[in-house]
Amino acid sequence: MITYRHLAVPFAMLVAGSAFSAGAAANEVNLYSARHYDSDEHLYEAFTEKTGIEVNLLEGDSDQLIERIKREGAASPADVMMTVDAGRLWRAEQEGIFQGIESDVLDERLPEAMRHPEGKWFGFSQRARAIYYNRGNFDPSQIDSYEDLADPAFEGQVCIRSSNNIYNQSLLASMIEHHGEEGAETWAQGVVENMARDPEGGDTDQIRGAASGVCDLAVANHYYYVRLLKSDDEADREAARKVGILFPNQDGRGTHMNIGGAGVVAGAPNRENAIQFLEFLSSDEAQEIFASGNNEFPVVEGVKKDPVLESWGNFKKDDTNISILGENNPEAIRIFDRVGWR
Repeated sequence: MITYRHLAVPFAMLVAGSAFSAGAAANEVNLYSARHYDSDEHLYEAFTEKTGIEVNLLEGDSDQLIERIKREGAASPADVMMTVDAGRLWRAEQEGIFQGIESDVLDERLPEAMRHPEGKWFGFSQRARAIYYNRGNFDPSQIDSYEDLADPAFEGQVCIRSSNNIYNQSLLASMIEHHGEEGAETWAQGVVENMARDPEGGDTDQIRGAASGVCDLAVANHYYYVRLLKSDDEADREAARKVGILFPNQDGRGTHMNIGGAGVVAGAPNRENAIQFLEFLSSDEAQEIFASGNNEFPVVEGVKKDPVLESWGNFKKDDTNISILGENNPEAIRIFDRVGWR
């Protein structure tokens, strides 16, 4: 059984009360989730069927959930917090939301790059930050790396989201790791100078920009592209057909990958159930649900992927530990501000 509890409640409840009763219960786990994918319901159903542990779900965005857990304090019923992007998980970590855990299952199942060094949070699905090009206007042999996006040859040709987008903050955080702060700032300045328009819209809008000829190059997470390919709307499918996808840096460190992840909350009243839940997320069954539900890449090798993702074949992924993306986030934001990336 899954109990759905959404965060559409008066703000006073953030202070005065909780959606769940406090105290441990033998057969439940209280999940605070910032993932808003219908397919995740199948994860919870499968976990309950396998373990008999009921999932109480409370949804909100990451900042809301962090604030709620802080305000609930020691009385918080939260057992697990789940969200997307290592930058957001790191922010929760900095607020003291997570506790470190030890799990032989997670150590065995998850690659080292997908595990926080102190076991405070873990990556359970991956998303590639890919480059897209207009098939009619652009020769893809001209570009093979993120670094190329800053090449003056591509002035006025790049569509990319704003600097307040966590996906771009994590991409720049990875550039800091590989090129240092000075090199990352030089790159960010070059991208700003190559923008076809001021940043606007979400990832899908960047892909549409490339498809319509507003720009020749765009940056977006891979699953937005897959959604367009699979859309019931012919206009969406046509837009997807007009662009090609590139996985950058195949001759070097590999493509930047981010995550959907989770950790056990510091005061979790149902700690053992919470650990069981995380361990389940690393199972083949759960990994296939991640892969098929939101077109994400599984983190466990050998798990069946969505057919579109399978058609892309294997590509080299940056294996930098995901915690680095959070640690470099504050400097990434400062660099964005200095170069005028709005």
